[in-house]
Amino acid sequence: MSALPLPYLVNIAGLLLGAVFGAAVQRSNFCTMGAISDMVLMGDGNRLRSWVLAMAVAILGSQLLQLTGLIDLKGAIYTTPNLGWLGAAIGGLLFGFGMVQAGGCGSRTLVRFGAGNLKSLLVILMIGIAGYATLRGIVGPARVWMEGWSMVDLKGHGFTSQALPDLLGGSATVRWVLALAIPAALLVWVFKAARFRRQPLLIMAGLVIGLVIVGGWAATGILGADEFEPTPLASMTFVAPIGYALQYLMTFTGASLDFGISTVGGMILGGFLMAKLDRSFRIESFASAQDVVSHVLGGVLMGIGGVTALGCTVGQGMTGISTLAVGSFVALAGIVIGGILGVRYLEEGSLPGAVRALFQRG
Repeated sequence: MSALPLPYLVNIAGLLLGAVFGAAVQRSNFCTMGAISDMVLMGDGNRLRSWVLAMAVAILGSQLLQLTGLIDLKGAIYTTPNLGWLGAAIGGLLFGFGMVQAGGCGSRTLVRFGAGNLKSLLVILMIGIAGYATLRGIVGPARVWMEGWSMVDLKGHGFTSQALPDLLGGSATVRWVLALAIPAALLVWVFKAARFRRQPLLIMAGLVIGLVIVGGWAATGILGADEFEPTPLASMTFVAPIGYALQYLMTFTGASLDFGISTVGGMILGGFLMAKLDRSFRIESFASAQDVVSHVLGGVLMGIGGVTALGCTVGQGMTGISTLAVGSFVALAGIVIGGILGVRYLEEGSLPGAVRALFQRG
């Protein structure tokens, strides 16, 4: 019996990695939106520390793969020498604000749908439609114009990549220092809180999710390596892949399954299986018409923002950050500020009030 073709193996890896990610999210209530909300409203940083733990693990593992020559992160979309700082900033702001209105980011939305939340189905549809429209549809020309107007061509300044190690000289020594020092600093901040050290589920979630990001790079960059038709180097991200997944469902005979689509299916599957296992599966629907409006708005903003920023809280906040790309740090800052603004908006009831509260309270 012949071995499975390479694309099948990569897609199976994507499905399994997505399922592990989804199960960890469902079991631990890992949520970026919830992390920001907890910190802003209650001063509780436990879920935020879990998210930062995942970042630290992702950075360390991904940079080790690079340093050992197993993958080349210059092949990732995040590290190109074209620095789209404005798209990263504005897209991040839109995504962060939208995820609060929708009750969770893209990854959390997929997992909640798997656990029976029908509100999340609407958000998934809105993310997919708005994201695809921004990528290749009616919103695309505005995105392309903005990128062309604001793009910084680092190659013209002698740089081959926007990753911090390459901007600082590109030597192996510099990469080793950054690969060890940045995760070490993050881990010190994470574990210095005694309350967090007593949260085994959140610690587990941070470790597992960070390793899944590393696994995504390995699946596409090592398992998917082929001399003639290599799999595009990628890891976990959930905005554009949701759009591609919807397209795949509608045009099955004219579309190809890929790693991103497989991870979307895996996230839903993992959320479903864990919800059944811990008996948390239940059908949930909307409480009011305003609830519907908020979820539609949130999904649209996440779709537009996620594509414009080249990623979501996972795509930029962990996968992009693991490459140490400057644009990913800009997008992450935008997502956090947008999330805080979204929380203040829910408190104040108006955008001007939310902006005032953002500057007054920090």
